[in-house]
Amino acid sequence: MDAHDLYLSARKGNYIPRIAAIHDLCGYGKCSLGVAIPILSAAGCDVCPVPTGLFSSHTAFPGWYMHDTTAMLSDYLDAWKAIDVEIDAVYSGFLGAPEQVDRIKEVYAAYPDALRVVDPVMADHGKVYPTYTPELCGAMAQLASRADILTPNLTEAAIILGRRWTGADIDDAEARDIIEALLDKGARHVVLKGIQRGDGLIRNFVAGHGCDFFEAKNEFLPYLLHGTGDLYCSCLLAAVMAGKSLAESVAFAGDFVHDAMKVSAEQPQFKDRGVSFEPLLGKVTCLLPC
Repeated sequence: MDAHDLYLSARKGNYIPRIAAIHDLCGYGKCSLGVAIPILSAAGCDVCPVPTGLFSSHTAFPGWYMHDTTAMLSDYLDAWKAIDVEIDAVYSGFLGAPEQVDRIKEVYAAYPDALRVVDPVMADHGKVYPTYTPELCGAMAQLASRADILTPNLTEAAIILGRRWTGADIDDAEARDIIEALLDKGARHVVLKGIQRGDGLIRNFVAGHGCDFFEAKNEFLPYLLHGTGDLYCSCLLAAVMAGKSLAESVAFAGDFVHDAMKVSAEQPQFKDRGVSFEPLLGKVTCLLPC
């Protein structure tokens, strides 16, 4: 099947879908819930945050503070059950402890029909994030195997598969092999992000059940910004929940991140403050039918 014909969510009239967003909350640096809430809200979704940790800033800054919320999550989610909260999608990102994966599995069990989106936020450019232990990486790999949509970068894919990271320059055959291995582990659709070949483009590759392997690409911008991965996955899910096909959703996410990075470069100290997407939120709203 062509990915333009594959729809993972159907927008039903005026119904507002409800998304459990299981991410950390970062005070400065614009990532995680600070990205997911405005993007998904602009796409007409009811975002129900589940904070996996509280950060003073993203971890690229020296001297950041983290408060681990693991101990509160069971009571937090049990309270939802007590008031019959309904969930249409479960979207997880950065996690603070291996036990948080158990809580997400309980959410899956409570809402078996909800779309499962896993952004396995734990590493990039060959390096694991400083708060991630081997146990937490292993737990994240287990979660990845249960995703309806899995969005790893190359480093995260290598961790999930127990392979050596070989860099960002891989050919189509290797990208296909990585995706097929992730599908074999249980993920239903995979978006493999961040392939760079030195030709001025950045590529993402996609495949899954009922969806042939395909490539999406954008202009490569020669600077790094914290939070672009969170922005990409949030935009992808926003488009899916707005009733767009998988191919349309992947294209929208890539274009939006590219444009937001250009907006960011016009801001003072832009490499520290995170990706500036706010002026572009109207593009997300336009995903909805008029």
